[in-house]
Amino acid sequence: MSLHTLTIQQLREKLRQGEVSAREATQAMLDRINAVDGKIKAYLWLNPEDALSQADTIDRSGIAKDGKPLGGIPIAIKDVINVEGQPCTCASKILNGYVSVYDAFVIKRLRESGALLLGRTNMDEFAMGSSTENSSWDVTRNPWDFDRIPGGSSGGSAAAVAADEAIAALGSDTGGSIRQPAAVCGCVGLKPTYGRVSRYGLVAFASSLDQIGPLTKTAADAALMLGVLAGHDASDSTSVPQPVPDYTAPLDRGIKGLRVGLPKEYFIEGMDREVETAVRSAIQQLQSLGAEVVEISLPHTDYAVAVYYLIATAEASANLARFDGVRYGLRVAGKDPIEMYGKTRGTGFGPEVKRRIILGTYALSAGYYDAYYLRAQKVRTLIRRDFEKAFVKCDVIVTPTSPTAAFKFGEKTEDPLQMYLSDIFTISLNLAGNCGVSIPCGFTSNPKLPIGLQVLGKPFGEEIILRVAHAYEQATDWRKQRPNL
Repeated sequence: MSLHTLTIQQLREKLRQGEVSAREATQAMLDRINAVDGKIKAYLWLNPEDALSQADTIDRSGIAKDGKPLGGIPIAIKDVINVEGQPCTCASKILNGYVSVYDAFVIKRLRESGALLLGRTNMDEFAMGSSTENSSWDVTRNPWDFDRIPGGSSGGSAAAVAADEAIAALGSDTGGSIRQPAAVCGCVGLKPTYGRVSRYGLVAFASSLDQIGPLTKTAADAALMLGVLAGHDASDSTSVPQPVPDYTAPLDRGIKGLRVGLPKEYFIEGMDREVETAVRSAIQQLQSLGAEVVEISLPHTDYAVAVYYLIATAEASANLARFDGVRYGLRVAGKDPIEMYGKTRGTGFGPEVKRRIILGTYALSAGYYDAYYLRAQKVRTLIRRDFEKAFVKCDVIVTPTSPTAAFKFGEKTEDPLQMYLSDIFTISLNLAGNCGVSIPCGFTSNPKLPIGLQVLGKPFGEEIILRVAHAYEQATDWRKQRPNL
């Protein structure tokens, strides 16, 4: 078996036993990237010399053999997370030339765990998008079909994992940006509970929604990575001081007796028939493993997209005000500061980012704040209460991750609303602050494209959703199928 095809756990065992070195594993990943990334373009930045230097340091120190959870494992990083000494452009021209001067909290955790930071992956500009078509630099292609999108905004991370260009990757999820690309690329994507993983060092899109999480090849790998990333951080005021369990320990307990909630609002008109068939088949599989299926209702789901695009854009308009050409990144000269601000932001931001800044600024403006932003926050509370009531009846909720498989490039770029509806099944979870994971559950027939199953949990319920995901994985072979590159 080629080293680049291994899971974290498989490669970790080989590294611990001394069967391979960190340099050999890293070189295998670089060879794979060199062979296929010209077609996929998952990476925005890669420094092979730095990666091999990290590997040599790991080999000399013996980190890979001393029990470190990710010792010697090459991990790709979404280009919205700061790594000291590396560029952090957020796939935007306005940050062209910016080099991070510090490590994000999650990067410190990865370094402490012995992980190797492989490279930086492509994304929708400032994490605003569902297809990675909004990147200012490159178009990342779906490894299963080069004419189709890899999802977004963490499309580069998902494509890298699916194409075996990384053993695992970090992404960020504001409205589905880990789970949706994981679904359409055929890998595992975990969005932790809000506050479970520190946002320190993550360039903010919408501060009350953003959360960092892993993209991996298996649920067990996601559990392992979450154990590394999670924990309290005094630098992040939203980080919750709650103990971090061993997420891998309960994976093999099975799901017999667990109550699986099925929300009627998530099986809607317009959903691809093959997606619905695959998800319902997965639910039957969970029943055969001993789970009890109960029908539930999340009645305010219909309002989630509207609520999300008011709250997220309002927070984005405030967060992106810092990119003005004064302190870092792009600066376009003007005759006075006001003209310089306008020219810099007009040149540096792409169309989707401008659209969302305008929407958010309007929603926060005098005379409209109560009618839009405040009302959206009230409906957000109702959405969160829907989940609270549902979890009285069930232990987890199971839904499709995306209403369709990967669509073709350009198919939705002219209609922003249709693009926004790509996240209709993922947005509510971010508004509620709960955790969720997407896992492969089948393929469409022609062309063959991955379909994702979403398992949603209570706040800090990552242990149970990962247990359900792992049980389903072990009973099926979807995770073993790889794109033919």
